[in-house]
Amino acid sequence: MKKVYFLIAIGVFALDRVTKILAPNIPLGGTTLIPGVLGLRYTQNKGIAFSWLSGTPWLLGVLSLVLIIAGFIFLRGKKLPNLTWIGLMMMLGGAVGNMIDRFFVGYVTDMIEFLFVNFAIFNIADMFLCIGCALVILRILFGKEKA
Repeated sequence: MKKVYFLIAIGVFALDRVTKILAPNIPLGGTTLIPGVLGLRYTQNKGIAFSWLSGTPWLLGVLSLVLIIAGFIFLRGKKLPNLTWIGLMMMLGGAVGNMIDRFFVGYVTDMIEFLFVNFAIFNIADMFLCIGCALVILRILFGKEKA
């Protein structure tokens, strides 16, 4: 694996940290960025996706750490296509961002809200976890690039 890919993970992690540090400054009740489309609302998610397993931050943090370590062990030395590495590094940056929250504050800070649909409020880490997963899945399904 090219070490430059780690810069993607570091960038995702840094962007996630900055937004989570700023999130408590969002006005109570939230604020609209794009009317009817996108807003910001500060929340504390004590579970995983859609608040599942709420109230178990240490368990979720340890689970995240185990999965990250297992991923490193499994992928160490593998020759994968660029798009796959990019997706994996997006997922790594997001996973580490949320794991840090669970271990150090006991919840994950969420703040991005779609206003046009009843959907969970999420954060930058969640967004890059999903984008990274999508890239890896698309590469598996449709990719022709050689490793």
